Amino acid sequence: MSAIEREIGGVFVPVSDIERARDWYRGLFGLEPGGEIFFGHIHVLPMVEGSGLVLDSKGFAGPHDKKPAFHFNTSDVHAARQQSVAAGAMEVGPVTDGVFFTFKDPDGNLLMVADVPPAPRS
Repeated sequence: MSAIEREIGGVFVPVSDIERARDWYRGLFGLEPGGEIFFGHIHVLPMVEGSGLVLDSKGFAGPHDKKPAFHFNTSDVHAARQQSVAAGAMEVGPVTDGVFFTFKDPDGNLLMVADVPPAPRS
């Protein structure tokens, strides 16, 4: 048995301004603005299940902008795309293969939303 669990505890997204990023992401998900900022540079967005989304402004050296490091789930990719546009996302791409699209947050992080089956549990 391993002391390291096969579970992702959090996904980090680098941000330049923690308060601005906190409020933008909370708006993207339809959450109220505000919420605790830990250590002056971290905000953890509450997710329904799975890993937490950790916004971190400490040592911001630039965005994840070459390839998405993860995707947000959806069961309606077209509505999710419209929601991203309404939230002010940048460079919102088209729905590809009928199942996913990409966009950028205000810091230029490349994000993805996809309607795909969940990963198997073991």
